[in-house]
Amino acid sequence: MIKIRLTRLGKRNNPFYRIVAIEENKKREGEPIDILGFWDKSNKKIEINKNKLEEWKKKGAVVTKAVENLL
Repeated sequence: MIKIRLTRLGKRNNPFYRIVAIEENKKREGEPIDILGFWDKSNKKIEINKNKLEEWKKKGAVVTKAVENLL
């Protein structure tokens, strides 16, 4: 199953997250299928490609609670 979830990047004490479509059983930092956007927690900046997000939802991807809260 494909999930739309966050992948952590950045430095220690300065996290930066990507919103990605990835297989459910892969690691958090695993190779994503597609990158849909990002969330910069420190600058409170969110950018999501809505077209890609809707496309993956139509294909059956499940959005995690964390990403749903950002939307």
